[in-house]
Amino acid sequence: MGRVGILLLNLGGPEQLEDVRPFLFNLFSDPEIIRLPFPWLQKPLAWLISSLRSSKSQENYRQIGGGSPLLKITQAQGEALEQRLSDIGQAAHIYIGMRYWHPFTEEAIARIKRERVEKLVILPLYPQFSISTSGSSFRVIEEMWQADPSLRQIEYTLIPSWYDDPGYLAAMSDLIVQELEKFEHPDQVHLFFSAHGVPQSYVDEAGDPYQAEIESCTSLIMQTLNRPNPHTLAYQSRVGPVEWLKPYTEEALHELGEEGVNDLLVVPISFVSEHIETLQEIDIEYREVAEEAGIHNFQRVPALNTHPIFIDSLAQLVINSLEQPPITFDSVTHPKKNMKMYPQERWAWGMTTAAEVWNGRLAMLGFIGLLIELITGHGPLHFVGLL
Repeated sequence: MGRVGILLLNLGGPEQLEDVRPFLFNLFSDPEIIRLPFPWLQKPLAWLISSLRSSKSQENYRQIGGGSPLLKITQAQGEALEQRLSDIGQAAHIYIGMRYWHPFTEEAIARIKRERVEKLVILPLYPQFSISTSGSSFRVIEEMWQADPSLRQIEYTLIPSWYDDPGYLAAMSDLIVQELEKFEHPDQVHLFFSAHGVPQSYVDEAGDPYQAEIESCTSLIMQTLNRPNPHTLAYQSRVGPVEWLKPYTEEALHELGEEGVNDLLVVPISFVSEHIETLQEIDIEYREVAEEAGIHNFQRVPALNTHPIFIDSLAQLVINSLEQPPITFDSVTHPKKNMKMYPQERWAWGMTTAAEVWNGRLAMLGFIGLLIELITGHGPLHFVGLL
């Protein structure tokens, strides 16, 4: 078969506080994260957002120790996967490619070329596919493949998603059961599945399968658990004035509090590693929301990390992908060109979504004008003496 490589893809995260601002710039520079009507505004807007958000984001990372543990966990997952593959007779070398921080996907591909990999399995560490996660990383690699003839000599295959893999479902169920047994009345605990959100337009306009896969994954985990616990699915981490997948996590928590739920176990369904969204957003921010809503016994299922059943499931996914016909870049969902992130709404006065969208667009134009004036030293603000 020749030299086999496994490329693990993930988001990446700042390892120290000084990394936060450039990490945010890389994140918001990605058109799959924020889509603008004018592409030339992408980097200026990313600069503005990263500048405005860096202090708060640094404080969030300070609350979890000063940086993201994502790279260390991903490296441990890679080592465990390489060992498990070796145990079942498949030699392979693991590479890690992060989308928004080191080691970047481009760095991993450069290593893959240097080490003359002949067969490559591209495995995102996102169970469910979205154009904003796996799709964004695939797009970067696809562009490199198109531009570099030497890369096209490598036989590759993608594993776009694996939310329905029996091994993954078994690992999730095992972790949930372990946490349920810590409650006084395990069967009465409300299971709260929290997934990272995406804009609703990604599903409606681009046909992103993410929502359908998240919903199916939740149902499959509940089937695998085979327990009577009530459950809720909600979406976290929304940003901006546009509509994201609903229900929103904070709103769902308030509703459960009003219903009298007291024992709650959060299941981070779209995350396989501990990072800022689990350690800070869920464990700190949403815990406070839950307590305000009257939910006083708020617990969380840990991320899979290097759970042995999970690592074995990844190994089986790799083996199966090597034995089956390859899955190529053109077979996965791509965002449409000029896809609108903002829904088309009729204009109405007041604090409407349409008003916020247009205010945002005007603010972006004003920001660009300010940049030009600062660079050139000429403009209305200089004329009236404000600059």
